[in-house]
Amino acid sequence: MVTNAAAAIENHKQEVNDLNVFPVPDGDTGINMSLTMGAAEKAMAAITPGTLGQAAEVTASALLRGARGNSGVILSLLFRGFAKKLKENETASSADFASALVAGVDSAYKAVMKPAEGTILTVSRLAAGAAIAASVSEDDVEVVLEKALAAGHVALADTINQNPVLKKAGVIDAGAKGYLYMLDGMLKAMRGEVIEKESAGEAASDKADFTQYAAEDIEFAYCTEFLIDRTTNKGIDQLHVFLDKRGDSIVIVDDDAVIKVHIHTNEPGEVLTEALTYGALLSIKIENMREQHTEAAASEAGSAPAARKSVEPVEQKSFAFVSVCAGAGIEEVFRDLGIDRLIEGGQTMNPSTEDILERVLDAPSDIVIVLPNNKNIIMAAEQCIPLTEKRVIVIPTKSIPQGVSAMLSIDGAESIDAIIALMNDAIKRVHTAQITKAVRASNFDGIKIKKGEHIALLEDALVANGSGVLSVVDTIAETLSGFSPEFLTIFVGEEADDAEAEKVADRISAAAPGSEITIIRGEQPVYHYIISAE
Repeated sequence: MVTNAAAAIENHKQEVNDLNVFPVPDGDTGINMSLTMGAAEKAMAAITPGTLGQAAEVTASALLRGARGNSGVILSLLFRGFAKKLKENETASSADFASALVAGVDSAYKAVMKPAEGTILTVSRLAAGAAIAASVSEDDVEVVLEKALAAGHVALADTINQNPVLKKAGVIDAGAKGYLYMLDGMLKAMRGEVIEKESAGEAASDKADFTQYAAEDIEFAYCTEFLIDRTTNKGIDQLHVFLDKRGDSIVIVDDDAVIKVHIHTNEPGEVLTEALTYGALLSIKIENMREQHTEAAASEAGSAPAARKSVEPVEQKSFAFVSVCAGAGIEEVFRDLGIDRLIEGGQTMNPSTEDILERVLDAPSDIVIVLPNNKNIIMAAEQCIPLTEKRVIVIPTKSIPQGVSAMLSIDGAESIDAIIALMNDAIKRVHTAQITKAVRASNFDGIKIKKGEHIALLEDALVANGSGVLSVVDTIAETLSGFSPEFLTIFVGEEADDAEAEKVADRISAAAPGSEITIIRGEQPVYHYIISAE
């Protein structure tokens, strides 16, 4: 069922992407759901679960660690509640299965502060309700799932009427559509139908330059991952202490029956020997990162040699900062502001919960403040909070400018409570505009948008579209000037040239003559310009 669900969403991910309201490049709901479900598929392929409960729990744990974007996090929460309900089950009746679907919905609703109707939450709730109703008279799980799916499709069609934003755009909810594709894949699996993936997946748009680093810069050579079939009551704290002395990039997820471990170490043998004191090893993967580096660097034909990367400081601090961002210039800004660990990500490349957790665990403090800098990453970051003994504080920054402002606001603050208050206050004063290109034709609220047109967004709301950057920048300038900003900052993207950037700055300056304007070569992907007013 998990394999079929992963194949179903993979095959339909672009269709789900296209349901996003705005035709912006970061409309990646389908991709996020596919990557999230793919994590569960890989986890299930690595083990042979002995019971239904264990299978459900391994699936839920993998989804939690691999969750990307809000849609991926909600998907993981639906399975988390489902797995908890079936935790002790070797088999499940139709009533058990229906109750597990309801438990998943309850888990997801509890995690969303202001659940809106016309979303994946609505559709999953109504589908689970239909399952409960069907289970009263049906003892066949297949029939119950079929009834749930049918109710889900009725609910999906109505999302366009329940959600005002969807109604304006004339589309149904993307996340809900993806969820139903997965349920359909599961139903097909119960009927013996195997869904084959129609594509091998998309290649990453950005590729790391391995020539920037020398192999000897890799302090710990072996990337070691393993699953333990837990059979002892030894505290997980003991394993933390043991591993802390033998490597870095440590991630431990304890799901009672199974422990998942990731570590970079020079002593994989000792690590595995200690792991056996907790239970049998279900799967092991050890990779020599120095050897991988050498091979990757050798394949970079024609790459110019670059300076070797300096080793990051490891001194423990009272509190540390982790930030998500993309673009060499923006990364440098955050480093200058005191960010301890950076995660590459943002539009079109939402990091997973596990990606964020790794950097949190690697940060040089027991108190870690995370800046997601994207509304679609906030929930994934928040899922890290119960996965580590460190205190993790997620400041709900929705844009790069908000993240920058949050860091600028804490100069001189010494207590963690003061830092949290200053940051939360700072992000309220920031208005963010972005200019990008439409990835497809669209009609939103009576506005026709052509594929390839430039579009301007303010706080994610469409404010202008036209045939070039300069055709939309005047509207942005006028709108931002209405906030009477003291400071205006323009982050110039990788696709924008200096001459155009100067024209953009001139027009914004003319609209807000009393503001102090700063231009930064952010080199960010996707958005030609990110403009903040504060």
